Amino acid sequence: MMVNEERIITYREAINEGLRLAMREDERVFLIGEDQAGGAGCDASLRDAWGGPFGVTKGLIQEFGPERVIDTPISEMAFVGAAVGAAMTGLRPVADLMYISFLGACLDQILNQAARARYMSGGRVSVPVTIRTTIGAGMAVAAQHSDSIYSFFAHIPGLKLVIPSTPADAKGLLMAAIRDDDPVVFVEHKMLYNTKGHVPEGSYTVPLGKAALQRQGTDLTIVALSRMVQIALEAASLLEKKGWSAEVIDPRSISPLDTSALLQSIKKTGRLIIVDEDNPCCGIASEIAAVVSTEAFSSLKAPVQRITAPHAHVPFSPILEERYLPDTQRVVDAAVQLMRLGARS
Repeated sequence: MMVNEERIITYREAINEGLRLAMREDERVFLIGEDQAGGAGCDASLRDAWGGPFGVTKGLIQEFGPERVIDTPISEMAFVGAAVGAAMTGLRPVADLMYISFLGACLDQILNQAARARYMSGGRVSVPVTIRTTIGAGMAVAAQHSDSIYSFFAHIPGLKLVIPSTPADAKGLLMAAIRDDDPVVFVEHKMLYNTKGHVPEGSYTVPLGKAALQRQGTDLTIVALSRMVQIALEAASLLEKKGWSAEVIDPRSISPLDTSALLQSIKKTGRLIIVDEDNPCCGIASEIAAVVSTEAFSSLKAPVQRITAPHAHVPFSPILEERYLPDTQRVVDAAVQLMRLGARS
């Protein structure tokens, strides 16, 4: 198949395309969740009015019908549980958990069933379910719809956790997640849906657990996740004007985590900043800092720096929300401090 690598589409369109191709290739794949096609029990003429809360699944019901694009009542416990059970029977469901803040409504189904079925059955039961969910502040939709608490999923053995930052990775990682025989939590940032990028046509996968080198550098490593990759790249461009070369790494998968790529970069640059929108306590930034401090301590020229959201709920006020989020200037300021510390050592 000829691949047009110059084609530019949005993050939203890339995910829609990944779902469509996965459903065409495997009849076991189906979508389930709230408002996937207009709302449960809606008149047929209104179907596809929503396509999920952000329009990601729009158009799929026309091709695959209501048996494979399933609207559900407002009960995360019910439809996530149904998806997990369906996966145990051999199907490959994709469940839409609208916002990661709704995790508490279906935690038992994810923690005690999906994540533990293979282990507790001695490997006899696999759970190939993909749970799509959204994270992120920036839309002034208040605390119950703005969390970025994906570290919660990384803490659970038996789950895989994917968090793409580009349209091409979103499509390839989603197709890989759907094909995977283990439960995968697929995390999408709301503020990335309208971003654009080069996305190959046709079916392809991006391997889970493989980091992406977004920018090469020699003086400093910036590890960033999801929307924060954009912030890191902006900071790297500003640092270049100051004469410093920053390397930017996007882990893409949190569980499994590509520690080898991180350590290889740190051994080259000797300095590390981690930029993460999640809360700082017991978060991914802390885990990466611990891994690097333990396994590459002798390579460090300065202390590891974490730039995260505060340990607080996301404020509703747009002005406070803007202050809540990590930004480019904070990354640049931290990098300047690290470079000066390294210069004195």
